[in-house]
Amino acid sequence: MAKVLCVLYDDPVDGYPPKYARDGIPKIDRYPDGMTIPTPSTVDFTPGDLLGCVSGELGLRKFLEDAGHEFVVTSDKDGPDSEFERELVDADVVISQPFWPAYLTEERIAKAKNLKLAITAGIGSDHVDLQAAIDRNITVAEVTFCNSISVAEHVVMMILSLVRNYIPSYQWVIKGGWNIADCVERAYDLEGMHVGTVGSGRIGLAVLKRLKPFDVKLHYTDKYRLSNKIEKELGLEYHPSAEALVEVCDVVTVNAPLHPETEHMFNDELIGQMKRGAYLVNTARGKIADRDAVVRALESGQLAGYAGDVWFPQPAPSDHPWRTMSHHGMTPHVSGTSLTAQARYAAGTREILEDFFAGRPLRDEYLIVAGGKLAGTGAHSYTPGDATQGAQEAVKFKKAS
Repeated sequence: MAKVLCVLYDDPVDGYPPKYARDGIPKIDRYPDGMTIPTPSTVDFTPGDLLGCVSGELGLRKFLEDAGHEFVVTSDKDGPDSEFERELVDADVVISQPFWPAYLTEERIAKAKNLKLAITAGIGSDHVDLQAAIDRNITVAEVTFCNSISVAEHVVMMILSLVRNYIPSYQWVIKGGWNIADCVERAYDLEGMHVGTVGSGRIGLAVLKRLKPFDVKLHYTDKYRLSNKIEKELGLEYHPSAEALVEVCDVVTVNAPLHPETEHMFNDELIGQMKRGAYLVNTARGKIADRDAVVRALESGQLAGYAGDVWFPQPAPSDHPWRTMSHHGMTPHVSGTSLTAQARYAAGTREILEDFFAGRPLRDEYLIVAGGKLAGTGAHSYTPGDATQGAQEAVKFKKAS
């Protein structure tokens, strides 16, 4: 029997919800590319429930304990005295989320002598040192496509919020004001702007499709070029590099995975090549943007606004400058953990576990590392290496709270 260690975010401050705003969520069978949604044998939860927090347990406890496995769930993940650190030593499986990541650094992997499988309940496995997983022959898997549309919707919302100056306008209502001039002095129409995505995979392509009805001029860059059919349908202009794209765009959205080639991509130099007064939206990973370069660009006016829901580390320390910088639209990492998305990534996590315990191959789409090398989606999206350096700073959030 196995020990499964699961790291999830804390419950709501008022406790686990006894009821929800809606009675359910829409049911889909396939994703836009035809891939089927997760297909476990069954689930022990109600779709639409809050599953991603500690009390939600991803709906896995009955399944795992009925099979005789030990199941440990915690939100205490950072620092040498954390529950995660203590329980990791003899864990066979680790489950974590991008929103509250349990960073599996090289040092932690070295301590976890029994570790065979690291599952991301969501998408994006950069919180795992992939090189160390390759070296130790640990399988890394994630629930590909489970929340890609969730994130794409969040991107569009943030673009509109920045360009239309929505957040400051909302705040005037809260303050009891009617300050129209203050609201509109930084408000523009998105129509006619040049909007580009760095990365045109599942999320990036979904963003482009959702932006087309806004009558904008669409651009993209990616190591894999889209088909001529898609380019024509959406009116896309392809750019061979991020540098070429940012020079012509009024809005840039980042939809690429984090790995050594994309770490700190948006630094002073690249941001300096953007149009003055451009907007940058990053729901990919916080470390793709240089933290202090973003702050400097907002202070100088090189960027008119920055929005996103990804930080590094996560949770971000209370003194992280993105919390207080001007003209931002930051949220905690929530874009991919809507109640709708949770039903899919919880089911996908169970599907991965069912196959793993039965000795069946995992879906190729779910694989990031397998057999001592990048595999499946990982071979397409990542490069070998480690992007977890500095993750220990997440402990400051707990100490400062």
